[in-house]
Amino acid sequence: MTALSRGSVVCLAWMAATVYLVDAAPLETCGACHRAETQAFAASGMAGALSSARNSSILRALPKLTARIGLYSYVIARAGNESILTVSDGKETLRVPIAWVFGQGSVGQTFVFQMEDRWYESRVSYFSGTGGLDLTLGMEDITPHNLLEAAGRLVGPAEMGLCFDCHATNVVKTPALDLAGMIEGVQCERCHQGAEAHLQAVRARSPGATMKRLGALSTEELSDFCGQCHRTWSQVAVRGPHGIENVRFQPYRLANSKCYDAADRRIRCTACHDPHHEIETSLAAYDTKCAACHSLAARRNGAATRLCRVGVRECVKCHMPKLDLPGAHAKFTDHWIRIAKPNAPYPN
Repeated sequence: MTALSRGSVVCLAWMAATVYLVDAAPLETCGACHRAETQAFAASGMAGALSSARNSSILRALPKLTARIGLYSYVIARAGNESILTVSDGKETLRVPIAWVFGQGSVGQTFVFQMEDRWYESRVSYFSGTGGLDLTLGMEDITPHNLLEAAGRLVGPAEMGLCFDCHATNVVKTPALDLAGMIEGVQCERCHQGAEAHLQAVRARSPGATMKRLGALSTEELSDFCGQCHRTWSQVAVRGPHGIENVRFQPYRLANSKCYDAADRRIRCTACHDPHHEIETSLAAYDTKCAACHSLAARRNGAATRLCRVGVRECVKCHMPKLDLPGAHAKFTDHWIRIAKPNAPYPN
C-alpha cells in the first residue's frame, strides 16, 4: 500500500513496531532552552515534511505545472492562496483544490485532496529531478477508469492517518482521524515523549522535568524508533517491498550489512546522522564515522575490523552507493554497507 514519506514523494503506510505518543509543545517554546537544536532543526527536511497548499514554497514558486500522461492532461495552477489540480480527458474536466503537500521537496512532493470527506492521493507528483509532474510512485500499474481515479487514489482514514503521523505532529489517529491540533512537519514533540509535561515541570522548577533521553536507546531500539517512519527491518522482511524499491528504507538496509551489530553504538542511526540538522551531503564528511570502526586506532582498541586497501576518503562512494529508484527521478543512498561491485545484483 502506498501513501505519502519524509524527503521523498511517497511513503508506504505500515503499522509501526512501536508507537510513541507525545503531547504538543511548540518548536519556539523548546527553543527558549534548546536554541541551537531548534534553530538547526527548523531548516531541516523533517521540519518541512508536510505543508498546506497555502504554505507550500514549491507551489508558490511554480504557479503552473502541467503534464500529459496517457489519456489525461494535468494542470496545477496557483489561484490566490490555493493551488488547484485540474484533470481533463479532453471531454470532461475535474477541478479540486489541493489540501496538503507531502515531502519537503528535495526529491519531490505528493499532493492530497479531499472530495466528499474522502481523502485522495494525487496521481501526479512534483519531482525536483525534472522540475515537473510525473506519476506518483506506486501509480504505475493503476489504470484510471474515470476522471476522479485519474486525479488520485482513494485512501482510507487509517492509512491516511499513518501518512500524516510521519509527516506532521500532534496527529490524532483514533478513534477517528483528527487534524484539528496538527502542526505541520515533524516537530520536537513528535520524537520527544512528554514534551508538554517537561515544559510544565521546568516552569514550576520541579525535579520531575527530566525527559527520556533518546540518546540512551540501544542501537536496535533506535533503529525501531526511526523505523516508525523509515520502516524497520522486520516490516520490510515480512511485508516487503523487495527489490530496488526498498532502497529508501534505511533501517532495513543497514541491518542487512555484514558489519551491523545491534550491540555496537557505532553503527546506530545517530552515529552518522544528527536528527536536529539537515542531512549532510558531503561524502567526505562521513569518513570519520567509517574510521570509528575501520582504522588502525580502532584495531588498537580491540575492534576486529578490516581496513580498506583502496583509500580512506569518501568511503561511502564505494561502500554505500547512490542508486537510481525508477520513477523517482532521484538517487537514494543504499545503507546496506558492502563492497559494491559494478553491475553486481541488487542485494535484497
